[in-house]
Amino acid sequence: MPSENNLFAYNHGQIIPLDQASLHISDLAVQRGYGVFDFIKVQQGLPLFMEDYLDRFYQSAGHMGLEVPLSRSELRQVVKKLSEANGLEVAGMKMILTGGYSEDGYTPTDANLLITQLPLVLPSEEKVSRGISIMTHDYVREFPEVKSINYTMGIRLITQLKNRGAEEVLYVKNGVVSEFPRCNFFIVQEDDTVVTPSSNILYGITRKNVLQLAGRRYKTEVRDITLQEVLQAKEAFLTSTTKRILPIVKIDDVVIGSGKPGNATLSLLQDLIELEELNVKKRLS
Repeated sequence: MPSENNLFAYNHGQIIPLDQASLHISDLAVQRGYGVFDFIKVQQGLPLFMEDYLDRFYQSAGHMGLEVPLSRSELRQVVKKLSEANGLEVAGMKMILTGGYSEDGYTPTDANLLITQLPLVLPSEEKVSRGISIMTHDYVREFPEVKSINYTMGIRLITQLKNRGAEEVLYVKNGVVSEFPRCNFFIVQEDDTVVTPSSNILYGITRKNVLQLAGRRYKTEVRDITLQEVLQAKEAFLTSTTKRILPIVKIDDVVIGSGKPGNATLSLLQDLIELEELNVKKRLS
């Protein structure tokens, strides 16, 4: 496997060495934090669930008034070529679309597309078996349906997270939970109903897959969830491309359920792993 120093990126219409990729300081991503992105897991050189991620990428761009400079078929080819150039077994590919080189530092212009790929380390078995602690914060993202590059609140809270021994922050507004900065949220009720928030969230691809998998085993609900419900839940977990499913065993100072990862959470994680492996096998056959 090549070292990170020998990786490639897509920049200004070309695949070039990663250490040569750049944007001018006039770009609105630099000037105003204006842009969108998406993140695809690549396994054995194959991007998983790529069409879902492309759907969301183009939708996010449309919401922000940005035009992706490549068609879907062209973008698929770039992703394929970049993956072949880097040769990483398990990786994350980030597609970033910026507001472009703005003359006045405020008005969007022709968008710049930058694609990077780096090795991806998934959560360890120890972390999964132990579960994680999270904290809550009174906040809801602006334009939550858009996968924006603006992560100001989540980044600002990193120090507080560390001080409280928490791994993630769950946003809550008016007593209703929504999402994490980079993940979606689920609870499992006493009757094993799997529930996930319906509003003020980014519609995660892993969230979508987990909902479908959960529907095979359990009753599922997509609706608003109060913080009070969460603290009384039997199980809780988060989902994301990079974390798959991580059990949550403590929220603020409240232990969730037994304080250990629950059966529903762990069974859904296994189902998700098998779904990813099946996706790869079908593509390779």
